[in-house]
Amino acid sequence: MTTNSTPKVPLWRDSRFWKIAFQLIILIAVLSLFILLGTNLTRNLQQTGGTVFNFDFLNSTAGFGIGESLIPYEATDDYSRVLLAGLLNSLRVMVLGIILTTILGVLAGVLYFSNNWLLRKITVFYVEIVRNTPLLLQLLFWYGLFLKLPAIATTAKLFNAIYLNKRGVFLPWPSGNAVWFWLSVLLIAAIASVVIWRWRIKIMVEQGKSGKPQLILLWIMGILAGLIIIFALGWQRPIPAENGRTIEGGLRMTIEFTALLVGLVVYTGAYIAEIVRSGIQSVPKGQWEAARSLGLKPGLVMRLVVFPQALRVIIPPLNSQYLNLAKNSSLAIAVAYPDIYSVANTTFNQSGRVVEVMLIIMATYLSINLLISLTMNGLNKAVQLRER
Repeated sequence: MTTNSTPKVPLWRDSRFWKIAFQLIILIAVLSLFILLGTNLTRNLQQTGGTVFNFDFLNSTAGFGIGESLIPYEATDDYSRVLLAGLLNSLRVMVLGIILTTILGVLAGVLYFSNNWLLRKITVFYVEIVRNTPLLLQLLFWYGLFLKLPAIATTAKLFNAIYLNKRGVFLPWPSGNAVWFWLSVLLIAAIASVVIWRWRIKIMVEQGKSGKPQLILLWIMGILAGLIIIFALGWQRPIPAENGRTIEGGLRMTIEFTALLVGLVVYTGAYIAEIVRSGIQSVPKGQWEAARSLGLKPGLVMRLVVFPQALRVIIPPLNSQYLNLAKNSSLAIAVAYPDIYSVANTTFNQSGRVVEVMLIIMATYLSINLLISLTMNGLNKAVQLRER
């Protein structure tokens, strides 16, 4: 009696072994190089009487202030505190920038296919102007534009809720003790909605049912979420003070922060618009025609048939644009916004620890970009077609 067994491949002929071994060799070589450079740097500094390579300076007093901070900070705090404040300022720009530029880019990309001639031409004009103008020039343009806002005494007002002057942009903002509770409820509702939506799609595909009960549940959750947003969050509107010198309540965004955010969003949104346009054009014409033959309106054709298929083409290059936005935020120094790079620049000028501070900046941007890439790679896997 004979048994069929797969012959064992020798280790030195196994491609999987060599792939892992090669990565380990590269990792060891890189670590060895960094250790060697660090050792030589420390030895040279000791021989020349310089400062020893270490990060003890982070506990020293910074001695300089910054324009704005999400955490309490004073000039008497240490360097680690001011670097943390700069990091949080950078993260605020990056997170809001990614959200807003995605909305703008997707909207502009979809409008390429609008039946309205004027909307199409406005989109083309916006994309061509922004993509062919340097980002630094655009940031300076927006900064100069916001600096031209009226003085506090003659504050500009929009919709009786938004105020603009030289001190910044003032917006309505949730307030009250229960804000975080209701925000948590909204987050849970959003996650539940995604789960219900995927459940509905699975029922429609596998069982051929309409999924109407799940759709009704989604509508109910949407209405409840809207009521929570409008009534439960306790929105506080900015109100000019009686003396006319300040504006009380609401959220204040400084001129520097607003200029940086608008510049990054407008610039990156133009590239995302082109990515969305090319992704939509990659969907075969037969899909458009089949959807129209079912009687679907143009908006439903785009939302239900074309755009979901285009996501498989859109998401990989979208990752690159998010990474570019995160790295381009370092240009905040041009508009005097205290991000991590601007703060670090002042830090190494005062402390003289150029190498240590540069390593901190490099590690910061590397970590942020790796986190963005990891998230986008997971999203990319989720939208790919799977064999049944």
